[in-house]
Amino acid sequence: MSHPIHHISIRKRIYQKKQKYPHPDRWINLLDRLVILFGMFNAVATLPQVLVIWIGRDAGGVSVFSWSYYVAAAALLLVYGIVHNDKPIIITYSISTVMYSVVVVGAIIFA
Repeated sequence: MSHPIHHISIRKRIYQKKQKYPHPDRWINLLDRLVILFGMFNAVATLPQVLVIWIGRDAGGVSVFSWSYYVAAAALLLVYGIVHNDKPIIITYSISTVMYSVVVVGAIIFA
């Protein structure tokens, strides 16, 4: 038995002419899942940079300008996810914003 909110969500998608999720086409469904997976791995891939900066106390070669741009872009996409109430985007860009901010702060401190 499904939760009543599920039916409200389905009606909302029908009236707003949104595609079904998960999408019935298996290739689009696979693409949706891959985008979510790679979005989360994108933030985790920043972890080695964070460790080099904070454990090694070395921010040589780290561009504060570039990483600040990444923070701004991730924050903007986070706001977009919040406005559209899209949980995968919110989760992905919350993690990204935090990770990129940690790099920027470390680059400023240890430069």
